[in-house]
Amino acid sequence: MHLGHARTALVTWLRARAANGAIVMRIEDLDTPRVREGSEPSILADHEWLGLDWDEGPHHQSSRLERYDAVLAELGERTFRCTCTRKEVHEASAPHEDPGVYPGTCREGPSHPERDAALRFRMDVAPAPFVDALHGPVDGGHADDFVLRRRDGLHAYQLAVVVDDHDMGIAEVVRGDDLLSSTPRQIALYEALGWEPPEWLHVPLVIGEDGARLAKRHGAIAIAAYREAGWSAEALNGMLAASLGLLDEARPAALAELLERFDRVGVSGLASPPFVPPSPD
Repeated sequence: MHLGHARTALVTWLRARAANGAIVMRIEDLDTPRVREGSEPSILADHEWLGLDWDEGPHHQSSRLERYDAVLAELGERTFRCTCTRKEVHEASAPHEDPGVYPGTCREGPSHPERDAALRFRMDVAPAPFVDALHGPVDGGHADDFVLRRRDGLHAYQLAVVVDDHDMGIAEVVRGDDLLSSTPRQIALYEALGWEPPEWLHVPLVIGEDGARLAKRHGAIAIAAYREAGWSAEALNGMLAASLGLLDEARPAALAELLERFDRVGVSGLASPPFVPPSPD
């Protein structure tokens, strides 16, 4: 569990507890080649150490593959087989669109029938704007036939999270704002399936001193690094809360105090700029 995850988890916890809601813990383990043994118990233990408990789960996406296939079948003609590579899509994107927006190459049939095919969602019109609880109105962007099942047979994130959020009764999705651009695609899927989309809250990213999203190249950024350096859970939660504007300075704070402050200011009182965290040492 890294700082960006912890910061988003703190907002999730405060948001749900302030609204007398429930938190669903979900393990998004669809990309099996990238799943590392031991990562799940470590992440859950970090949540527990920080006091960020949950009410349901953990649920595992890897156990829901038949459900995702059933939804793909339900979408029917809203999907089509695509044999394009990422490089081909990037090179064929229209000049006025973002690189990687699908140009429609396989809409009338696979361009390379000899290849394994992905399954794409047929998006005929640009997504409508939506409202984020922190960012406000957000433009829907381009119409884009995005992938629902990859060429290697793995279900795509966009499909799985929509099905999971619907089935698990999620009223609000809280996540990092690196996924803000994914939201219009997911709303399009909700509409195609006749489901009511949840509300959205995207939390600003944690960044490094170079201004880029915090990653392993920045060094010790895991929650475990702070714990091993002698930080308490209250000190770490206080630092994260200060970065969100809930405290005037980074200092140890119990979750009860942070919840009381969040009750007063709500989402509108959160700071929106990303922040550069201090070294754990």
